[in-house]
Amino acid sequence: MIGYVTLGTEDMKKAAAFYDKIAAEMGIKRFMESETFIAWGAPGGGAGLGITKPFDGEPQTVGNGVMVALAAKDKAQVDRIHKLALSLGGTDEGAPGPRGDGGFYAGYFRDLDGNKLNAFVMGR
Repeated sequence: MIGYVTLGTEDMKKAAAFYDKIAAEMGIKRFMESETFIAWGAPGGGAGLGITKPFDGEPQTVGNGVMVALAAKDKAQVDRIHKLALSLGGTDEGAPGPRGDGGFYAGYFRDLDGNKLNAFVMGR
């Protein structure tokens, strides 16, 4: 059910060097990369761990920049999960839709305690 986890950072270069080494030990490499986000994953699989500058521009803290991503089977399921979360009292953090290029499609929401999640699918 868990697709990947992101962890906030204030220093992308330092965090990337740390996780590059851990990823290499595990036999995986960088999967996606931008100025504010890097993800590592196994060949043929999804990203397992990502680091990011917090999207809201606030300083990184434990929890700010952390998000649980739920691997959906297709775009329709992403849409359903997002709609369901909102119907259960969750709050919208980004309507379902494509993000960037490369076939990434996601809908973002917060649970009843304010924890950030998304449902996503890659390349479908």
